[in-house]
Amino acid sequence: MSHKAIRIGITSVVLALAFSGLLWSTLSEGTEYYKHVDEVTEDPAAWQGKNLQVHGFIVNESIMRRPDTLDYRFEIENNGEVIKAEYSGIVPDTFKNGAEVVIKGQLGVDGIMVAPNGVMAKCPSKYEPKAAAVPPTASVSGGQ
Repeated sequence: MSHKAIRIGITSVVLALAFSGLLWSTLSEGTEYYKHVDEVTEDPAAWQGKNLQVHGFIVNESIMRRPDTLDYRFEIENNGEVIKAEYSGIVPDTFKNGAEVVIKGQLGVDGIMVAPNGVMAKCPSKYEPKAAAVPPTASVSGGQ
């Protein structure tokens, strides 16, 4: 093999390793899993400490707020499975009992510690299209 071919080969290997290392370090920090509550409760140990987005519905009467603070505790459920959540911060206007939510955070032993700005509440009726009103049809008589 020529000296030039060896230099090109070594350069290619170094560049490939550098690119792979950069890609791995970037993706490992930003990986976030999107799961439903019942998927997380199947094997909670597998999800502890990982960045999660968890989808579910707020359990009725579970929202508790510490007086004079923005600290919230609530439960979310899906298919009969429930996870406790803790959040500190401003919640959306649509955050209420029974609302559909997606929370971002990490699962711990006592539930999910929700990240700052990690509560997204939905209000399906607000975004569903309204049915178009159909005008009444006039009856036409043939007169025959």
